[in-house]
Amino acid sequence: MNVLVINCGSSSLKYQLIDSDSEQVLAKGLCERIKIDGRLKHSPAGKATVEMDSPMPDHTAAVELVLKMLTDSEHGVIRSLDEIGAVGHRIVHGGEKFASSTIITDEVIEAITECNDLAPLHNPANLIGIESCRKLMPDVPMVAVFDTAFHQTMPEKAYLYGIPYEYYEKYKIRKYGFHGTSHSFVSKRMAEILGKKPEELKTIVCHLGNGASICAVKNGKSVDTSMGLTPLDGLVMGTRSGAIDPAVIEYIAEKGKKSISEVIDVLNKESGVAGVSGVSSDFRDLDNAILAGNERAKIAMDVFCYRVAQYIGSYTAAMNGVDAIAFTAGVGENNATARAGIFEYLGYLGIKLDTEKNKLRGEEVQISTDDSKVPVWIVPTNEELAIARETVALL
Repeated sequence: MNVLVINCGSSSLKYQLIDSDSEQVLAKGLCERIKIDGRLKHSPAGKATVEMDSPMPDHTAAVELVLKMLTDSEHGVIRSLDEIGAVGHRIVHGGEKFASSTIITDEVIEAITECNDLAPLHNPANLIGIESCRKLMPDVPMVAVFDTAFHQTMPEKAYLYGIPYEYYEKYKIRKYGFHGTSHSFVSKRMAEILGKKPEELKTIVCHLGNGASICAVKNGKSVDTSMGLTPLDGLVMGTRSGAIDPAVIEYIAEKGKKSISEVIDVLNKESGVAGVSGVSSDFRDLDNAILAGNERAKIAMDVFCYRVAQYIGSYTAAMNGVDAIAFTAGVGENNATARAGIFEYLGYLGIKLDTEKNKLRGEEVQISTDDSKVPVWIVPTNEELAIARETVALL
């Protein structure tokens, strides 16, 4: 069965068409600048990549263009939409309503909508993608795969905040965690690499990208993760502050004469390594700035590495040990400087860095030395394949 995987952002749409039998990617691409002007990058297997400007006034227009390209006589990979057996949608926030993936119905859409307040930048865009696909492919079954679902196994001691319990009862204020599809995929792959069952391992997955989170996976289940009620909590990220003293929000609001929402906007969009460095949220730019002698860029990288190492230590304690550590996502898979900086703090675990292997980018490889007590690997994530697998399993 061919599964179309859709990942909608506020102004973008990533997609892959996957043959679920062979798990081959038949085509993949990205629609950008939706609601602005529109740009498509479409890569069909065995054919040249196509890049083109095309009007995309909304996500429906973007989905229409994607379906057109998939069935195009020159650039397509299928003859008709009848060859798409299912659509898997990435949904960022499912709250406590969804502990696993689910077939999309009107009731499911209503429940996802109720979580919009918890992910105002993501859930509405995810819902637009669902509605667009339902409109254009009304007879094709669709599945919602939630970023938060994998973390629903966290115990109360991990997900409850130290605030009046009534706020949890009334408003469901708690830690939810994100990047669950990636953490699930990578932890399972880590078990395969080591020739173990997930139930036999204590694994720490470091999903390090512009958005970043760390997850403690014990016996195949998430027992803690760094992101919280929203994706703003936890690590210092590209433009997000990560965990801070809550009183900072009031202090900035008073000193800068800003509203609470304006301060939160600063913490989401103007903070992280971009805010500390004054250079960029892109770690490649940080690397270049560090080489050029930019002290603030170096400080930003040091802050990031230190925070990652803190969480690794915290989750080693939470699981009373660790059997494996995996780096994944854009920074985790590709940035040797960040990985080396994190390794500097892991000597107490008997971990040493293989400097030559650490130079590799985007490859599945062990970057700790063979005599390290805990193996550390780069494991490229594949959220789209994970979504396709979930979709097929459910249907």
